[in-house]
This record gives sequence, C-alpha cells and structure tokens, in this order.
Amino acid sequence: MASSEYLKSQIGVIFGQKTLSHVMNLCRGQYDFLERLPEPLILYILTFLDLEDVAQLSQVSHTFQKICNSNKLWEHIVERSCDRVTPEMRSLADDVGWKQFFFTNKLQLQLQLRRRRKRQEEQDNSFKREPVRRY
Repeated sequence: MASSEYLKSQIGVIFGQKTLSHVMNLCRGQYDFLERLPEPLILYILTFLDLEDVAQLSQVSHTFQKICNSNKLWEHIVERSCDRVTPEMRSLADDVGWKQFFFTNKLQLQLQLRRRRKRQEEQDNSFKREPVRRY
C-alpha cells in the first residue's frame, strides 16, 4: 500500500493534482463524459435546455459556468427568442454582452438603441466638415 501512495504522490508532483485526480476518478469508474466533449458540441446541446436548466448547469463546475455564461450561447438564445435580430441590436449586444442584452427589458432596449443612434448621428455630423472656400 505504501508504494501506491508513493506513486500517487509522484504523479501529483510531476503531472499536477488535476491529472492525479483525473486518473484516480478513472480508476474508480467516475468519468464526466459531458464535460470532456468539445465546447462547440456542448454549446449545441445546451441550446436545447430551458433557461432554468442552463442556470442550474452553470453551478455544476467552472467549465460549465464559463460555457453557460458565454456570449456564444446567449447569442443563440437571443436569436431563438427574437423574431429578428437587426445589425443595430447585434452591435448593442456585442457591446453589453448577449446575456445582459437578453435580460434587458424591451423598453430599456429601445431607449439604449435610441441613445446609440443619436450618438452615432452626432459622431457622423462631427466628421462632416464645411467645404474649404477659396478666394
């Protein structure tokens, strides 16, 4: 038994505790297949979940917390829930984050989009210069 403890400690020292934990779980038959899938496939699977399930899954591990809060997932959720995502809406969502964009109510979104249009118009007008007059 002492030699197995020694081997475990050496694996931990050489490869790190995460690898040791992974190997020990494999030996016990505990393997998280879902977490080992490629991220694009996990994202695809998550698009079929209800929002409550996404929220619960985000609490399972750091990996799922990152994926469940990712802009890629929330962009898909927004696209699924809206009839149409305009380029202006897409630009705002890219700025504030797709999850924040999703949970912002329609009145707030309309106000933010109006403010954004106004700022853009002001910037466009400031770039327009009066023609140089030559005498």
